[in-house]
Amino acid sequence: MITLSSDFGTPYPAAMRGVLSQRTAARLVDVAHDFPRQDIRAAAFWLHETLPYFPSAVHLVVVDPGVGTDRNALAIRAGDHVLVGPDNGVLLPAARRLAATTSASEPTIGSGLDAYIIDDTQLDPPAVAGHQQATDPSGPSSPYTTFHGRDVFAPAAGNIHEFGLDRLDALAELAFLEPTSTVTPLTLPDATVADGRATGEVLVVDDFGNVITNVPGSFLADCERVRVNGEQVPVATTFGAVPVGEQLATVGSHGYVELDVNQGRGDETFGLAVGASVTLESA
Repeated sequence: MITLSSDFGTPYPAAMRGVLSQRTAARLVDVAHDFPRQDIRAAAFWLHETLPYFPSAVHLVVVDPGVGTDRNALAIRAGDHVLVGPDNGVLLPAARRLAATTSASEPTIGSGLDAYIIDDTQLDPPAVAGHQQATDPSGPSSPYTTFHGRDVFAPAAGNIHEFGLDRLDALAELAFLEPTSTVTPLTLPDATVADGRATGEVLVVDDFGNVITNVPGSFLADCERVRVNGEQVPVATTFGAVPVGEQLATVGSHGYVELDVNQGRGDETFGLAVGASVTLESA
């Protein structure tokens, strides 16, 4: 299985699927192609929350504001999964979680996680009907600089899958993979919780307008009401526990505190956006 995730919208993912279909008969599963554009942290959060539900797979991820620059293309082996994408941190939170099921300690590069730089010059370029290869006219073997999802990451993901998910200990045998111990770091921030007060921030806002914070859901245990940046709101386990249009604080399916509105938008009602500071206090 190969999963695909990006901020591309349409139609660009279709080209990646086409390239993958040239190289493998693997089942292709689209996770999402509507991640917030160029928002590396938001994509990292959603991958952290969704990829662990998949069986062994190669995960192709393209949220890549640095495409065409000197940032590396990367493959990370995490347990019986491999993540392929740009070296900008987007792969790391999900990789750590995927590897945690096979590691007794927090996985890091070189200890639970194996990282490889993808050398695109060692990859056969995608075949294109009516053309010899998908390459930049400036060089016969260099990929186009604006669509590495199609020209670098998809070929690499397809080749890794065909090499074998049961042979991941031998990934270094692939000529286009160069082991590395240095990758761009990214860690989702932790909230500070002490004495009935939690200080955190908004990680993401979903399509419903639900405000997902980094405050652990355990903060709401035994609370009937909570103050959100000074405003008192009820704590509920379901949206329907409050009237339509009313605010609530709840624990989302990801385990973090959400600030929501029953059949409304929490971001607009609470006046919060991604990155905004949030202070919760027991009321």
